[in-house]
Amino acid sequence: MAMKCYLCGKGKMIGRQHKHHPGVAGGRWKRRAPHTLKIFKPNLHSARIQVDGFTKRVRLCTKCLRIVKEDRQLKKNSIDKTKEPQTLIATS
Repeated sequence: MAMKCYLCGKGKMIGRQHKHHPGVAGGRWKRRAPHTLKIFKPNLHSARIQVDGFTKRVRLCTKCLRIVKEDRQLKKNSIDKTKEPQTLIATS
């Protein structure tokens, strides 16, 4: 699987990492601290979500995972509220 979020498409990003090295007097710019490339990876978690009526295992970033969990909780609460309370029939 790719290092990419299924919902938002967040993936790897490339940036520059810099060591804090002051250099040396006289040849300051020659011996300057190196800038190296760094890969920033997204924080992905595997989760099961429903896609077109089927349960599918996907990788989600933490932000999308939180959104999916909140959405699932809202649906669960709305279903519980719409259920009618069952009436008990007493038999003698």
